[in-house]
Amino acid sequence: MSLERQDQVRLATALSELGRDRLGCRGLEVFFSLVPPGRPSALLVTFTWTGGPPPAKETLDLAARLVRVDHGTEGAGGRIVVVQPLPAEAGNAAEQHARLAEVLKAGHRSTEADDLRAQTRDLIATLEETRAQREELRRLNEELEETNQGVLALYSELTQELEATNSGVLALHSELEDKRHQLQEASEAKTRFWANISHELRTPVNSVLALSDLLLAPSSPDLSGEQREQVEFIASSGHTLLSLVNDLLDVAKAEAGHLDIHPEPVDLKLLVAHLGGLLLNGQGHDGVTLVTPRLEQPPSLVTDETLLVRILRNLLSNALKFTEHGEVRLDIEADPGPPAPAVLFTVTDTGIGIPPEELGRVFEVFYQVRGPHQTGRPGTGLGLPYARTLAELLGGSLTLTSTVGSGTRVVVRLPDLGHAYPRQSPDRKGGP
Repeated sequence: MSLERQDQVRLATALSELGRDRLGCRGLEVFFSLVPPGRPSALLVTFTWTGGPPPAKETLDLAARLVRVDHGTEGAGGRIVVVQPLPAEAGNAAEQHARLAEVLKAGHRSTEADDLRAQTRDLIATLEETRAQREELRRLNEELEETNQGVLALYSELTQELEATNSGVLALHSELEDKRHQLQEASEAKTRFWANISHELRTPVNSVLALSDLLLAPSSPDLSGEQREQVEFIASSGHTLLSLVNDLLDVAKAEAGHLDIHPEPVDLKLLVAHLGGLLLNGQGHDGVTLVTPRLEQPPSLVTDETLLVRILRNLLSNALKFTEHGEVRLDIEADPGPPAPAVLFTVTDTGIGIPPEELGRVFEVFYQVRGPHQTGRPGTGLGLPYARTLAELLGGSLTLTSTVGSGTRVVVRLPDLGHAYPRQSPDRKGGP
């Protein structure tokens, strides 16, 4: 019936035990059949009897461990049905019926010795198969053991590497934390140095300015033309130096968070006029035109006028310094937002421009783009970083674009601080 060897042994053993148990019962009959009629999928072996003792429980339990067994009683008789599933490749219904009939016709009576020999052969075959399965199981266990050892070794190696990595990360984190503290201390020391040196420089610079003003006063003794020119040069240089000292001190205050903001309504027309006079009268710019807006209806702006003047003065001075021919233009326009109303201050020039590789460094304190353009144009490298620091302090932003040989464009966006700060009287005036 195309059963596997193990299934044959189990079925034969179960039928043998049940047959021995039922020997001697009246009316004992055994029927073989296939179900279902359409497409058989199981072999049924049915024992029926009309009289005799019931089947022993031990025999039924043993048979049930080997095959499916259904047991029922009918008065003095009874019925036992053994169900053996058939494999799918056993063939169609007609083939299975023909094979079953052929097997049953070929049957012959056997003695008890023949049954014992057949059972012995089946047992030996089963033992051989069991031994082969045991060997296969032992081989699989050995392979599994080797795999487990490899996994444990890999786990141990990965654990050691992870511990080493964690140790390295902790050491690196500790080193970075130490570096951060060192940088913070260095920054604080730099800020203190700037503030202290600025204060120390102000006293002698103010003395120079006071003495030059005294020499130029009408009540002072008359000076020759050459002497007056030299004293005026000393006064001009002193004002420039004082302006640089003030810028340095404000940068230090801004970095330390000690630069106070005093927002007030700004008269932009007056501010533009003040800047124009300050820049054109302070130094000569032959071949360069400073273009300022007319501002018939200037946008309203509440901010710190002193810091705004310093931002624009630095940007315009920088533009004039590095522009030999053409113009430096200041444009002012309202920006409705979002995120909030603001005023845009745009400074454009037709100067030498900044190389692309230098754009990321021009906002570093004291950094200056190297090149022949610096000849005769002294500077400290504070202008752009100082202007950006002040713009951000006022809640705004400063962006720069530049093309070598075509010029530079700087845009300052300052928000209206009218609703962010209460009105208060400023304790300092706008100016350089």
